Amino acid sequence: MGLSEPMTEISSCRMADLTAADAVARLDPHPRLAALRAVGPLHHDPAGGAWLVPRMRDARTILTDRSHGKNPDKADASAISIRRRRATVPDGLAFPDDQRASILELDDPDHARIRTPLVQALLARVAAFEPQAGRIVDAALDRLAGRTHFDLMAEIAEPVPVSCIGAILGVPDDLLPSFRAWLDGIVQTFNPNRTDHEIAALVAASNGLGAFIRESFADRKLHPRDDLFSDMARLQAGGAPLTDVEITYNLRGLLIAGNVTTTDLIGNAARLVLTHPSQRARLDADPLLWSSAVEETLRYDPPVDFTWRVAGRDLDLSGCPVARGAALNVFLRSANRDAAAFERPDTFDIARNPCRHLAFGGGSHICPGAPLARIEARLVLSKLFACFPRLCLCDPDAPPLWRALPGFRGLERLDVRVD
Repeated sequence: MGLSEPMTEISSCRMADLTAADAVARLDPHPRLAALRAVGPLHHDPAGGAWLVPRMRDARTILTDRSHGKNPDKADASAISIRRRRATVPDGLAFPDDQRASILELDDPDHARIRTPLVQALLARVAAFEPQAGRIVDAALDRLAGRTHFDLMAEIAEPVPVSCIGAILGVPDDLLPSFRAWLDGIVQTFNPNRTDHEIAALVAASNGLGAFIRESFADRKLHPRDDLFSDMARLQAGGAPLTDVEITYNLRGLLIAGNVTTTDLIGNAARLVLTHPSQRARLDADPLLWSSAVEETLRYDPPVDFTWRVAGRDLDLSGCPVARGAALNVFLRSANRDAAAFERPDTFDIARNPCRHLAFGGGSHICPGAPLARIEARLVLSKLFACFPRLCLCDPDAPPLWRALPGFRGLERLDVRVD
């Protein structure tokens, strides 16, 4: 990995060695990430043509600097990993050009123009959503009545986020199975190493979800309801400068990103509580700690590995020169374990205060679904462990079954039993 250079030098490493694409990193990425932080502030990925930023101080500096953007087209020609985001669209997509409307890849003023009304509408929905989210969680737990063991991912962590975002959008209950299947297939959007079978599943899911969102939005323009589709239709009719494609594609983005990451957050948190008896005892004694337990999970074992920026100007990053147009992969997982930012960074401490992690990114591109993810995770975990106070792993000695999805950290399964 090229980690023998002195600290004053810029080292090199392959991004693929640090994510779930690599079998060793999939099991535990932190030894390699700690080595990166120790070597220096900036590391070059020769395969992807990007710079890896592993330290908290530099990560915050980049994410809060609005001169840096996310438009892949503005990256230097050598930044292969960033620029190919718009060059690897699979054949067969019904709406192949819609990606250019994504706030994930837009800079201001278009980014703010689209994001501001969308996020305001979403947050208004989320602010009133907790009672309904609680009912969705209760229903999922009720379905487990009488079970002695189950896969927590399949029964709780996966269906609850789908039902929650479906409720906010106004997806009919009878369409939720199709909705979930689309979201399961479309997660391959994030996999650069997808197989032909995975590409076919991605195309089918993307087309199915895209058609559903477009048809639903068109319907709400004519027949408004009490849902987020209708909120966006009203904003557009009231003068918000948004096209249909900008609205529908970014609602799609909220669905996809929010679903997989919230599922992983719930699964990762449940596993940590189940494998840290002293922390579980504190939660049993004081259920108000569940909120901070979610925050500590986001720091200690977050769902997302990294985010990126394109340098908008020449800059100096902790003594390392960075040229305008450079692709900067800000490694959130590494920054969240930086000893310069956290005491005992490798200790899972649910009462950590403060816990200023970067799990949701930062700056103007901070994850818009963060408040909803926090609500869902807190409700699921507090209700799950209250409902099953003797919940435990089926096989405490078995290694975790982590998904091999690059850029994310989540479990394939989490088999538990009710003693």
